[in-house]
Amino acid sequence: MARIALDIDSTLHDYWPLFRRVVLARHGLDLPYEEQREWGTTLLARDDVVACIEETHSNANILGAKPYSGAVETVTEWHAEGHWIHITSHRHTYAHDATAEWLEKIGMPYDDLHCSFDKVSRCVELGIDLLVDDSPVNLVKAKDAGIVAATLIHPWNEDVVAAGHAIGAPSWHELRAKLAPVLA
Repeated sequence: MARIALDIDSTLHDYWPLFRRVVLARHGLDLPYEEQREWGTTLLARDDVVACIEETHSNANILGAKPYSGAVETVTEWHAEGHWIHITSHRHTYAHDATAEWLEKIGMPYDDLHCSFDKVSRCVELGIDLLVDDSPVNLVKAKDAGIVAATLIHPWNEDVVAAGHAIGAPSWHELRAKLAPVLA
């Protein structure tokens, strides 16, 4: 059985609309999804981006997230098949309890939850076989570490998929099908 690590934001739920809304409210700047070709935005200072991200990780925002269609069903199937599920998020540790509550609320099975800022190192420590994440940086690092990388395709990571650094699909239903041979 495989050891699978799953990111949350833009992997298990559609994070961009929330981030876009927070940036618009705080800075009057609109960040259309389809125009996001860079990992992160270069239109705001780093500290402003961090503050916006922290706001998106408030308890209310975490608990209000809606999972992507097919995400819970796919992970439930993998877990039932005996795969070990590690949920990993680029969040401060203070977001752990709300994140665990959200996972319970949506019915997401998992064996381990870790909020940290160095996912790939943690994945290596845990002997992860497959990382599903949206970050091009994490996808390339995972592949370089011998971990199969997979993602939902977003404007900011489509080049990584095109270059063969990650398995990509536009939906969880298609990603499940593409990963079936990897997890067999």
